[in-house]
Amino acid sequence: QVRLVESGGGLVQPGGSLRLSCTAPGSIFRVYIMGWYRQAPGKQRELVASINSGGSTNYVNSVKGRFTISRDNANNTIYLISNSIQPEDTAVYYCNARWWNNDYWGQGTQVTVSS
Repeated sequence: QVRLVESGGGLVQPGGSLRLSCTAPGSIFRVYIMGWYRQAPGKQRELVASINSGGSTNYVNSVKGRFTISRDNANNTIYLISNSIQPEDTAVYYCNARWWNNDYWGQGTQVTVSS
């Protein structure tokens, strides 16, 4: 059983900072495309950002310039960081590891942006 362990999230004020982390087993982390998805109430789950083993990144248009995904290869961990989070970013955020037909998910962490 592959386990992705997420941390971070909670209540954040608009314009504030967010830092999510996700740790994966090394055998997964070294090969798989790692990413963050989110699902807001009443909406479909969407890809927020992804990063491959070479460090190439991809972002959904709505977070470009506000969110950064990065990886720490020594600790098998990816991060999602924002220094300008907005109410529309409120959602459950899920860590994902994907390679060919293999697809693994974290348990999800709630992020609520509100004053």
